[in-house]
Amino acid sequence: MGETVFFDTLRQGLWVAVTMTAPLLSIALVAGIIVGLFQALTSIQEMTLTFVPKMGAMLVAFWASMSFMTRSLTDYFKATIIPLIAGL
Repeated sequence: MGETVFFDTLRQGLWVAVTMTAPLLSIALVAGIIVGLFQALTSIQEMTLTFVPKMGAMLVAFWASMSFMTRSLTDYFKATIIPLIAGL
């Protein structure tokens, strides 16, 4: 395996990781902004108020995007990793 194949495979793997985590990270960002605005408007500084809604939103987003994540990862392995292992 040459350098170009290695770096191309690594680049593709990193891109798959970014696309898989984008839904979760964007939902966490939106939930954090909403909770932060709520805390600023009401002057409530409770630590669990920031953690629980964000965790709940991330669990819902994870549940909703599980099929997309699984499909992305299996497509990457079928198209890139398995042919490299098999030597094709």
